[in-house]
Amino acid sequence: MNLILFSRREILDAGTVAIDDGRALHIRNVLKAGPGLPIQIGIIDGPRGLGTVRSVDGSSVTLDCAFEASRPSLPAVDLLLALPRPKVMKRLWAQLAAIGVGRILGVNAARVERQYFDTHVLSPECYRPLLIEGLQQARDTRLPVVSIHRRLKVLVEDELGEPGDQAARLLADPTARNSVRSAVETSRAERCLLAVGPEGGWTDFEREMLHAHGFTSVGMRPRALRSDTACIALLTLVHEALADAGSR
Repeated sequence: MNLILFSRREILDAGTVAIDDGRALHIRNVLKAGPGLPIQIGIIDGPRGLGTVRSVDGSSVTLDCAFEASRPSLPAVDLLLALPRPKVMKRLWAQLAAIGVGRILGVNAARVERQYFDTHVLSPECYRPLLIEGLQQARDTRLPVVSIHRRLKVLVEDELGEPGDQAARLLADPTARNSVRSAVETSRAERCLLAVGPEGGWTDFEREMLHAHGFTSVGMRPRALRSDTACIALLTLVHEALADAGSR
């Protein structure tokens, strides 16, 4: 953990917090922190701050907390992801939070197995701790907003709305000649929605529908990647392209 995260309800009125779970174990055994030592902390969906160890008593650690005035900005990238196999999705949760995603829209597609929607991996009880794990790795506090959609057509046509001037829509396609950087530069967008398909790829109908609603195909020629690898690689490229565009 590079940042110890707390929920708001764990912070007492006096600005102290007492924990006796895995976070306390990490502070004692990994950080080797004793009374008086500072630790990087944060509130989930709130600001980062500094916690000073007040006491270490058996399995419990008590911290005095001071937080910044504002919370980090929401990541500028959202992900529309055709659901992969449950074991792949379980691996992805923490990675997506660590790399920085504002929203994760898990969606059905023609080549997504229907039973994927019945897995516990899509329950908040499963994915929330994994998202928090990723945030703690990346020193962020902004928890991605997760929604699951069983009908791609309804999501794209009725729920996403029309593409705005401030948001680029990118469609991952291994056959596309357009690069992420060129698509972001052309759009002059401040945010991006990236759509990544299933292992078998989007169907022609799905691709045409996404194009009709403002998505531009982008690729990383010449390799076709698994969906989890493609997610991480493409999100990295999108973040870099948005940051470079914003610095000009």
